[in-house]
Amino acid sequence: MILQEIAEKTRERINGEKERLHLTELRARAGECPQGTDFPFEKALRKPGISFICEAKKASPSKGIIAEDFPYVEIARAYEAAGADAMSVLTEPYYFQGQDRYLQEIRQAVKLPLLRKDFTVDDYMLYQAKVMGADAVLLICAILSPLQLSEYLGVARELGLSALVEAHDEQEIEMALRAGARIIGVNNRNLKDFTVDIHNSIRLRELVPREILFVSESGMKTREDIRRLEENGTDGVLIGETFMRSADKAGMLARLRGV
Repeated sequence: MILQEIAEKTRERINGEKERLHLTELRARAGECPQGTDFPFEKALRKPGISFICEAKKASPSKGIIAEDFPYVEIARAYEAAGADAMSVLTEPYYFQGQDRYLQEIRQAVKLPLLRKDFTVDDYMLYQAKVMGADAVLLICAILSPLQLSEYLGVARELGLSALVEAHDEQEIEMALRAGARIIGVNNRNLKDFTVDIHNSIRLRELVPREILFVSESGMKTREDIRRLEENGTDGVLIGETFMRSADKAGMLARLRGV
């Protein structure tokens, strides 16, 4: 499965990065960062109505190159001006052509809460995210053990980072709940064949208590998609390709909001 392939490649990448910067030094740098406890990413999702997490993404395994021209700082500023509630930034370099510096430079340009979108397989990546200026990290149940998920959630909270815990089915929803996730995201993309079905979010929403924030990820393209998720009590949507392929990001966001 592509997800496991990406996870293994990420482990190799992080092992190399550990050789260049030891965990002890990275932790020290993270400790020098502001240790806020207001969790702005979660605040953005608790706003009235459905919140929009707009993604900066150059490529993906399912679609190949999405944005040949990728002025990521301009894209971030366009999202902020359009009224996005938060932003997701890909930092995975091999399959999504992301870079750590994308997030670092975007952090200097906008005030939006930022999610580091990567395949967290080591707590080293949580300290990296803090140093980069992220407000949240992605934790994917399918590539973590229950013990790892619990440990990484604890480290993230200590660092003042929110964690979007991604699930694909009933078992992973249960795993996220047992670990104490405060935000659960359901990926509507089947990573075995890349098909997308937003009914996955609609079906699994019923398993998540209302006090836990719920995010639908991937596949939303129309106002009707958003309306169905609003009716289902979804707190936020994470949308990448639809925005990345739109020349008028403000207009697209307005249409999806139903303005």
